[in-house]
Amino acid sequence: MADSVAEQIAALKDEDWGIREEAAAALGSSRDTRAVIPLVAALRDPDRAVRDAAIAALTTIGEASVPALAGCLADRDLTLQESAASILAVIADARVVDPLIASLNSPDWIVRMHAAKALGRIGDPKAVKPLLPLLQDKVKAVRVEAANGLALLGKAAVPLLVEALKHHDWLVRLHAVEALGRIKSPESVEPLLRVLFNDRDTAVRVDAARSLGEIGDARAVEFLVTAMTDLDVRPQAVEALGKIGDRRAVPSLVAVVTGSSRPAESRSLDGCGDRWDQEMVAMEAAVKALAQIRDEATIPVLVAALQNTVTRAEAAAALGAFGPPAIPFLLDVLKKERDENILFHAKGTLAQLGWRPNRM
Repeated sequence: MADSVAEQIAALKDEDWGIREEAAAALGSSRDTRAVIPLVAALRDPDRAVRDAAIAALTTIGEASVPALAGCLADRDLTLQESAASILAVIADARVVDPLIASLNSPDWIVRMHAAKALGRIGDPKAVKPLLPLLQDKVKAVRVEAANGLALLGKAAVPLLVEALKHHDWLVRLHAVEALGRIKSPESVEPLLRVLFNDRDTAVRVDAARSLGEIGDARAVEFLVTAMTDLDVRPQAVEALGKIGDRRAVPSLVAVVTGSSRPAESRSLDGCGDRWDQEMVAMEAAVKALAQIRDEATIPVLVAALQNTVTRAEAAAALGAFGPPAIPFLLDVLKKERDENILFHAKGTLAQLGWRPNRM
């Protein structure tokens, strides 16, 4: 009986690239470990389609491919390093932590990117310190994967990420803030609050507010309310208060929705002219936040927000989040309102809540 795996391995050396590509794909489908070394050799194939098929095949074979691929990370051929690192990022096998850490220093940014991704997925705490310098990599994709990797490493990464909040490079601080928000460690709250009020870079302060919302710790509520006076941070602080869900924030959020706390100056949004400004973004965020907190005392405020074209759609959606308690208020809108647009949104929310006109 013919050995189809052996035949396909032989076909990897055929002169026709199409046959080599088909052979690589077939070997992946077979998942036969005998194909690993020939497929690794195919990663050097001059044809891109063959290399891609070999990458897919080795990824499918999985763990059995790991030892051979680990050796490729130290090869002089950077293209081979790229291919090996991309496969190992998917397989995420703990046996290659040390070679992957070494690859973080590769001159090839694609190798660094895949190595960072792999280390995050593997989750070995010893990758924390080597990953940290990549937060200031010159290539954004590498910085992003390093931040993602540190976030996946979780609490083990928190002390060094907190220290990185003091870094002179704003990009390092920015990615550290983002990673801390994803880890959601209570230990990060106080350091992020310091960033919220003291960092000299707007983007970092904005992300600090966002991360505090992701963490969801009620200790941040009073500080986020105060941070709403920072026009650059205001919308994100409002959004964060909604995610935290503490009712202490309700009066401040209501003041945003009703316009009673509108800043004396609200900057126009770039590209939107004078008709749209930052405060409108904050108002929409405040409506969403009230929906998340779900204090039924705010239902009349949200009904009133249907009158404002800026908040109308969000207010209708927010009222839907309250469920049956919102129905009497919306029925009152149907009785009194004449504006077809407002009626349209009120009816849509009522329908979402299971109300039908013949039930009146």
